[in-house]
Amino acid sequence: MRSFASQSHVVWDCKYHVVIVPKYRKKKLYGDTRQRIGQIIRKLAEERHIVVLEGHAMPDHIHLVLSIPPRESVADVMGFLKGKSAIRAHFEFSKRKAPTQQKHFWSRGYFVSTVGIDEEMIRKYVRNQDDNDKRENNNPPLDLYWN
Repeated sequence: MRSFASQSHVVWDCKYHVVIVPKYRKKKLYGDTRQRIGQIIRKLAEERHIVVLEGHAMPDHIHLVLSIPPRESVADVMGFLKGKSAIRAHFEFSKRKAPTQQKHFWSRGYFVSTVGIDEEMIRKYVRNQDDNDKRENNNPPLDLYWN
């Protein structure tokens, strides 16, 4: 069963599978660092009303399943999560506490994929809307077939 969230003007279910990688794919995510990075990401996500549905860290990357409200773009959310978590990780894990030291923790890019309804189910739904429309008010069908 799908769970939909709602706001005053929208009902939504926007879920994304995201993979982020430490700089140069170094194996930095183990032990206490692994646990603390997870806590930092969850805390930052709460600040932007993002729900971390799943999360799993490997030594050289993190998989996240995020529920992001439609008012937020994925790029903005990832910039926020990666940027703020890198700064916090720097101050917690770096040996030197110099504020001028560069705070690179994550690589520049990320992987994102939508998690949603099956494509074939959507195509079938769109195809059958024509039949439903005919039955409801006897209108002629629209010519929207591109294939």
